[in-house]
Amino acid sequence: MKKRARELGLEFYGETGRYNAITDVEGVEVGYSTIIKGAPEDYKGMGSAFARTGVTAILPRGRQRSVVYAGRHDLNGNGELTGTHWMDDSGFIHGPIMITNTNSVGIVRDSTTKWMLENKFYHPLVFQGREIEGSGYFYPVVGETYDGLLNDTNGFHVKEEHVREALETAHGGAIAEGNVGGGTGMVCHEFKGGTGTASRKLDEKDGGYTVGVLVQANHGARKWFTIGGVPLGEAITGVDPVYRSIVPKPGTGSIIVVLATDAPVNPIQLSKMCKRVPIGIGRLGSGYENGSGDIFVAFSTANENSFTHTTSSAKILGDFMMDPIYKAVADAVEEAILNALCAAETMEGMDYNKIYAMPQEQVVEILKKHGKIK
Repeated sequence: MKKRARELGLEFYGETGRYNAITDVEGVEVGYSTIIKGAPEDYKGMGSAFARTGVTAILPRGRQRSVVYAGRHDLNGNGELTGTHWMDDSGFIHGPIMITNTNSVGIVRDSTTKWMLENKFYHPLVFQGREIEGSGYFYPVVGETYDGLLNDTNGFHVKEEHVREALETAHGGAIAEGNVGGGTGMVCHEFKGGTGTASRKLDEKDGGYTVGVLVQANHGARKWFTIGGVPLGEAITGVDPVYRSIVPKPGTGSIIVVLATDAPVNPIQLSKMCKRVPIGIGRLGSGYENGSGDIFVAFSTANENSFTHTTSSAKILGDFMMDPIYKAVADAVEEAILNALCAAETMEGMDYNKIYAMPQEQVVEILKKHGKIK
């Protein structure tokens, strides 16, 4: 089994939760549907029996019907995240957060809507003190990154059954990383990318809160790839991408980052947490590219009854208590991206394009030479 970033000997600031995952925030569950079918020779054009894609589902409070405080931020907007207008206006997310590939946002949104209705996973309107079944409104949140270098994106291989699989298999505890779920066909710093996660547990003096991160990493140029200030991109050899068709501009792609916390914070503070995500991305040498959709969303599982038709009595941290949380965001984002790179496996995809996994042994050797690993 491949090692996670810490297991390579890399040192990070801060303590993690039990699983070093977004699921360290109590109640958060994650599920995947991973779609891998066919060999490269089976790709005969759009709609062939060939796919390298999937769906990721994040349930803020698991199977419990819930509405959570939420905020967001875009570093660069060349991507999609649905439900943002209502999120900005109301400060809430109703239901799961989903991630998939660019051309599957529609089917994932519609299928999630159907699942939420069937499972009464929404809050109906209240009339004269009584909930009206089948009423109410919600705007599912679906993010995407483009997997067209490896996947037959235009073949629309994600179906309703895959969305349901991701939702129904969601669980807490340790979760898979790398070539799974929506991250299946992704590329990061011109290595195989995908899904990664990490967490930070704050000291008791700072509240003892947990911050969890999940990324779908499909961004970054190899040339600028850096760990601990050491330039690795041009030092790593023998694993350059193999493109048989179109050669993309380095750094073209996107990253979706989902933040979770149990800290009692409001939507403005959650948006400010999202504004610290680029610090973690930048430490590894990305965040400069116009062709990337760098889109972030955050939610808090605290204040369970904050969504109400009457008066809320939400507990909110003072802004001067936020500094350790902001630091935790940047640190966990950096580690989550590295965990995605560490877990991902070499993949050959559409048109025989081949993206190699980040070579862990080379990385360790280079970092040892620079005194970053003992």
